[in-house]
Amino acid sequence: MTPDDILPLFTHPDGFRCARWGRPIVPIVFGVEEDTLQLVKGAIEAVVATAGHRMAEHDPELGANLMVFFVRDWAELAAVPDLHHLLPDPGALTGDVARLFRFDPSGAITLGLLCLRMGGALADAPAEPLLLDQAARMMLTWAGDPVLVRDGVLRDDIAALLRAAYDPILPPHATDPSHALRMAART
Repeated sequence: MTPDDILPLFTHPDGFRCARWGRPIVPIVFGVEEDTLQLVKGAIEAVVATAGHRMAEHDPELGANLMVFFVRDWAELAAVPDLHHLLPDPGALTGDVARLFRFDPSGAITLGLLCLRMGGALADAPAEPLLLDQAARMMLTWAGDPVLVRDGVLRDDIAALLRAAYDPILPPHATDPSHALRMAART
């Protein structure tokens, strides 16, 4: 990927912003049965391994730091105890997917919240490509809605970009567009 390919992937309305996880990822999944739970965790593990990042059994500060909620309707989130501390107004959610990140002082991701409304268009989506796509979207602060998965697999250039973004030489957070040059050099 060239810097020109990478820039739009992280250029948000307020400017360039690329952040990655700074600590191991500890997922917890709500609203699915055991067989689906294994698919979700498998997709997360695959993307984390592709990026060269780590997973753990416990986050010392939060317990779990990647929370994934599957609901039929956004109103179901109102019943989740204390969720309002992480997601101030669940009733204001629209669409089928909501993502929220929290960051540490260095700008690295410390908490990810992914909510999927399965009662909408996602109800008929094939599970494995959907889960792989959503797992990849939780690894970095992507701008817009880039195509990360094609034909049911993570695109090769996106996999290379994930590995580049997680290179320990690079900072966990960047707001300067020149960061795209540094990532391109590693893809």
